[in-house]
Amino acid sequence: MWSRQNLLFTLCIASSQVISAAGLIRVSGYEGREAKVSCPYEEGYESYEKYLCRNECGDDDVLITTTRGKTDRYSIDDDKNKRVFTATISDLSSTDAGKYWCGVTRTGKDIYTEVKLDVKPDRCCDHFAKVQGYENSSVSINCSYKSEDGNNLKYICRGNQPSTCLQQAVVTSDIKQNGQFSINDDKISSKFTVTITSLTQKDSGMYLCGVHRNTGLDVFSGVELEVKEWCCMKSHTVSGIVGLPVTMECPYSPQHRTNIKFLCRGDHRNDCTVMVTSQHSSDQTDHRFTLQDDAASSSFLVTITELKAGDAGTYWCGSDPQWSVGNYTKIQLSVDAALPFHPVVFIVPTVLLALTFTLVVLYKYRCCKEQGINKNRTTKTAEADDGMSEDNDYENQEVIVSSKQGTSKQQSTWHRGDEDAGEDQQDSVYQNFTTDDIYCNEVYVKANKR
Repeated sequence: MWSRQNLLFTLCIASSQVISAAGLIRVSGYEGREAKVSCPYEEGYESYEKYLCRNECGDDDVLITTTRGKTDRYSIDDDKNKRVFTATISDLSSTDAGKYWCGVTRTGKDIYTEVKLDVKPDRCCDHFAKVQGYENSSVSINCSYKSEDGNNLKYICRGNQPSTCLQQAVVTSDIKQNGQFSINDDKISSKFTVTITSLTQKDSGMYLCGVHRNTGLDVFSGVELEVKEWCCMKSHTVSGIVGLPVTMECPYSPQHRTNIKFLCRGDHRNDCTVMVTSQHSSDQTDHRFTLQDDAASSSFLVTITELKAGDAGTYWCGSDPQWSVGNYTKIQLSVDAALPFHPVVFIVPTVLLALTFTLVVLYKYRCCKEQGINKNRTTKTAEADDGMSEDNDYENQEVIVSSKQGTSKQQSTWHRGDEDAGEDQQDSVYQNFTTDDIYCNEVYVKANKR
């Protein structure tokens, strides 16, 4: 028989020594979520007390027991049919990570199973692969996995929260089609592909490719999808004037050199009317549109002759009948009214030119007139002087006749001196004339002759 003191001593030793009766149990969970620790036990212990404890499992380390029920963040449930009790830890934090023990109370030494809890942040991932798609088209997302996960469940979900990804999966490898989402698992290349059709802007965002594992946390890889508005190789504007021609240039891929080129008109590419093609067709109704292909420059030109105001609008030119993204040019054509005829624009410069010419002529005429008047005055003065000279000559001649022969020499000398003075005066007059004076004098002379 054991004494009471010996029994208490034995229980204290049992509570401080942990003996593992089974292998290590690994449990993982995400911050803010919960972790379930499932602990199996042997037959015959169904009615025994079970508990979960931490560290060395002292009295202060016991977190929950089947006899005390739920406490704080911990709860426990014993499935006696399966001989498994499950302890749940809710609202996990990083401090919850570490060593735990599943315990079964019995006389003597308790039965313990070691538990290792790993707590990770509820987010993924450090790297997101970039994938681009276009509205109304489809996109494929490739997700790789390890070869040992070949038979495991694959899935994809929106967002970057691993803890709820499987529950919110948009498609799984068990259900291969779900609306616009489909999945194909290629186990040989260890890759599964998710295809999304009929893309819209709302499909943009983060996705997680998930591989389910029976033990531990699922494995994820991140993808960021960007859905762009469907557009073209180039987009530009062209302007023209009513009644005049306009030319639009459309580049294309060199691989499309032998493809049929075309120009269509419409606000949307899915609903546009073909105006002209590189293959002459009897269906063309508006022959103002002509297309000229220049294979050397990988482009073609479309010319519209005699533009009309109604030709303004959106045009699409391309070389790919499948409307693949990036193989088209979007052209916005604007048509301005013909420039009106303004007589003032032509009359005013002509009048100004004529007025300028008239002012120049009047100025020249006035200049010449003033110089003519001055010339007349000079002439009259000269004539008066000549008259006085003649009178003096006659008087001198009478004196000379009655004078001596020596006096005639003085007269001859006087005449020579007078002639020399006249020549010097004439040279002085010509030297004072400018080019304008000569021109004006010519005009004056001509006017006098008339």
